[in-house]
Amino acid sequence: MSAAEGTILAFDTATSAVSVALGTADGRPLAMTAWPAGHRHGEQLLPSIERLLAEAGVARGQLRGIVVGTGPGAFTGLRVGLATAKAMAHGLGCAIAGVATSAALIAAAGGEPERVVLLLPAGPSDRIVARHGEAARLLPGGTEPELRAGDELVAVDLAGRAPGDALARGERAREGLGRELLRLGATRLRAGGDDLATLVPEYVTLPRGVAARVAGEVAWSHGRR
Repeated sequence: MSAAEGTILAFDTATSAVSVALGTADGRPLAMTAWPAGHRHGEQLLPSIERLLAEAGVARGQLRGIVVGTGPGAFTGLRVGLATAKAMAHGLGCAIAGVATSAALIAAAGGEPERVVLLLPAGPSDRIVARHGEAARLLPGGTEPELRAGDELVAVDLAGRAPGDALARGERAREGLGRELLRLGATRLRAGGDDLATLVPEYVTLPRGVAARVAGEVAWSHGRR
């Protein structure tokens, strides 16, 4: 089997920067790109995917799996990422796998994953804290994460709300996000991947008028949360 015939596509839209990567079926990177999207994930994602495929000489029909970051992250970016991944997997008839963005960032941070304490934004004042092998949880504004001896704080998208060294580690982790999405996603794809209908993102903030439901689903409402 050639590299193109066994190619998987991975992308993440959970943070302010988008990561897109192509890799072999065993998760070896072939090509990667990343850029600061701000709030323009919807405008830039598909054109950037098409450019990366063209530069790598891979046709969409040669993709054998789609890997998508599932958060935690903001509503708009994750909605764009999951909708794009599901549409591509359905249209191409290939498998899909969701990988927690937090797990990929922790793996990309380097060192011992068990020592990484990841911080992500959850609105203007709250933050999300995540550790290896544990569910991410909300850290209310003004609350600091509990650190154990040897822990390394890694912060993403938290300029002015986290120490400088933690922000620097966060940038290094984000540089390796595409690589870890491929590695973790390839493992999930080999195990059968995820169900297209039930794969959901982990939102940390929802727009006004949107109420959270079980299993990551959301529903529009006329009231405020």
